[in-house]
Amino acid sequence: MKKEIEIIVYGAELLCPSCVNLPSSKETYEWLEAALSRKFADQPFKIVYVDIYNPPEDTDKKEFAQRVIEEDMFYPVVLIENEIVGEGNPKLKTIYAEMEKYGYQAV
Repeated sequence: MKKEIEIIVYGAELLCPSCVNLPSSKETYEWLEAALSRKFADQPFKIVYVDIYNPPEDTDKKEFAQRVIEEDMFYPVVLIENEIVGEGNPKLKTIYAEMEKYGYQAV
């Protein structure tokens, strides 16, 4: 594996208007963390949840959170190493494939 990647899930407490029957952003983050930990066991990665209406002081995260709001993106928006890999209802298969590009291997 090349390096530990960072996965960021941007979302909000409220569901996005187009995501009515989907899990909340926080639920998606928790589900994603569990699924990735099982699929890539013993391979370190960092997964972070960012509330778009209350982002951390980190400039990059704050700017992207603002972009999600301004561009009316469907959230949660999932980024791996600053590449959007999922929006609204992220697909595990797509996220797995992106992680494999960084050298992660399914167990």
